[in-house]
Amino acid sequence: MLQSLTIRDFVIVDRLQLEFDAGFSVLTGETGAGKSILIDALSLALGARAEAGVARHGCERAEVAAQFDVQALPDLQQWLLDNALNGEADELLMRRVVYADGKSRAFINGMAVTVQQLREAGDFLVDIYSQHAHHSLLKPATQRQILDQFAGHADLAAQVAAHYQAWHALHRRRVEAEQHAAAYADELATLRDQARELKQLAPDAESWEQEQQEHARLSHGASLLSGAQQCRALIADADINALDQLAAAQHVLQALVAFDPNLQEVLDVLDQAAIQLQEADRFLNRYLQRSELDPQRLAELEARIAELHQAARRYRVRPEQLAEQLQQWQARIAELELAVDDGQLARLEAAAWQAYEQSALQLSAGRKQAAEKLAAHISAEIQRLALSGGRFDVALTSQAAAATGLEQMEFLVAGHAGAEPRALSKVASGGELSRISLAIRVVTAQQGDVPTMIFDEVDVGIGGGVAEVVGQLLTQLGNKRQVLVITHLPQVAAQGAQHFRVSKQLHGEATLSHIARLEPEERVEEIARMLGGVEITATTRQHAREMLGYREA
Repeated sequence: MLQSLTIRDFVIVDRLQLEFDAGFSVLTGETGAGKSILIDALSLALGARAEAGVARHGCERAEVAAQFDVQALPDLQQWLLDNALNGEADELLMRRVVYADGKSRAFINGMAVTVQQLREAGDFLVDIYSQHAHHSLLKPATQRQILDQFAGHADLAAQVAAHYQAWHALHRRRVEAEQHAAAYADELATLRDQARELKQLAPDAESWEQEQQEHARLSHGASLLSGAQQCRALIADADINALDQLAAAQHVLQALVAFDPNLQEVLDVLDQAAIQLQEADRFLNRYLQRSELDPQRLAELEARIAELHQAARRYRVRPEQLAEQLQQWQARIAELELAVDDGQLARLEAAAWQAYEQSALQLSAGRKQAAEKLAAHISAEIQRLALSGGRFDVALTSQAAAATGLEQMEFLVAGHAGAEPRALSKVASGGELSRISLAIRVVTAQQGDVPTMIFDEVDVGIGGGVAEVVGQLLTQLGNKRQVLVITHLPQVAAQGAQHFRVSKQLHGEATLSHIARLEPEERVEEIARMLGGVEITATTRQHAREMLGYREA
C-alpha cells in the first residue's frame, strides 16, 4: 500500500510530505484549491507522461517520491528481483524528477530506470479512477476484462489469445505455402546447396580468430625464432650480456653499502632486476625449445583461410559471419521443409486449433457462470444507489473465433423495475454511470490484487441519501484495499478513516497549495464548510458532529 508521498516544487506545491494509513481516506477542499494535484503528482511517480510546466514557476525541476509497503505483493517483489531493482525487503521507493523543459528522470529504490519500468511497477501498486474513468465501462474491452478478472480467468484469457495467435500464424503459413509452393521449392533447393558447402567448411567465429593468430605466428616463424635467440644472447649468452653487467654493478654497490647504507635501496632494486632477467631468460629458452618452423601446417592454414575468404565474398559477408549465415539458412530450410510438406503443416495447424478451441470453450464456460454471478451482485448493489428496481445483466453472444474468445459481451442495465435491460451506453446518464462504476468496483475488489485504489471525484452527480450509501460502499472497499477518495460530498467525507484538506494560500506573490491531515475538531469545521458554505453556523457544526459522531465518538 501507499505509505507516504513527498512533493517538491510541483505546480503550486513547494514542499509537502504526507503519510497514509490503510483503509478509507478522503481528501477535500475548496474548488480550485488543487485537490487533484496529489493525484497528478502520484501519477508522475507511477510513470505518467511528463510535460513542461509541472515544475513550479521559477524552479528548475519538480520532484515526486512515493513509498510503498510491498510485503504482500510477491509478484512485484519477483519483478524487482528480475530487474535487479530490489531494495529493502518490504518497501519500494519510486521517484520522478521533471525538469522545466519537460525532460524527466525516473528512479526505483534509488536506481535509474526507464519510465516504462515505472509504469510496469506502478501497475502492481495503484489503480486510479478519474471522474471520467467510468466512461471506459462503455468499451467492450473494459467490460471483457472486468468479467474475466471477476471470474479469475485473466490468465486463461491470455492463454486463449496466445493459442489463437499461434493458430493464426500457422494458418497464414499454410495458405502462403500453397500459394507459393513452386517458389518455396526452388528456394529450398538453393539453400540446401549453399548450406551443404558451408557445412563442409565448418565455419566457426571463435576458430576463425584462433586460425588467424596461428597463421600470423607460423608465417613469421623464422623471424620469431631469430628474434628470440638474439634476445636470449643479449640477456645471458653473449660475451657482453645484461646479467653479467648487472652482476658487476651489484658487486660495486655491495662494497659501497658499508660506507653509506642509503645505497642498500638501489642494491635491492638491482637484485630484483636480476631475478626478472633470469626469469626472462628461462622463458625465452622454453619458447625456443617448443617452437619450430612448420611449413605443412602453414600451407594448410593458408588454404583454409583462402576458402573461407572466397565463401565470404560469394555470400557477401565477413569470414567470421559465415557460421551465423549457416545458422540462418538452416532455420529457413526448416521453415521451407515444413512449408512444402502440406501434410505436416496442416497437422500443426489442426493441433493449434484444437488447443485454441479447448481453452476458448473452457473460457466460455467460465464466463457464462461468472456473468450470472456478477450480474446478481451488481444488481444488488445498485438497489442501494437510487436505482431501486433496476437490474444489471451481462449479455454473451457468440462470435467467430477471435483472440478474445468465442463470444462478445455487453453490459446491460435497466434503470427501474419492469424495464428491459439495454446497453449501458444507451440508458445510463453520467450520474448513473458513476454509481454503476462504483458498484462494479466494490463487487470486483475482492478479485483484484492491486492494493491501492484512488477515486478522483467519481461521486459527481450524486447527492442526498445516495451520497451516504456511496460513502458506505467506499468504506466497504476500504476494508479490503487502501482507498483514497477526492470528494466534494460531506456524506462521503464524513465516513473516511482519515481526512486530508487542501487549501490555497498566498505567500508573497506566489499562490501555494497545502495539504494537511485533519484532527477531529478540524474535521468538524471542514464537514461544516462542505455542508454550509461561506457562513458556518452552530447548527451546521452540530450537524457535522452528528455525521462524524459514529466515527469519532
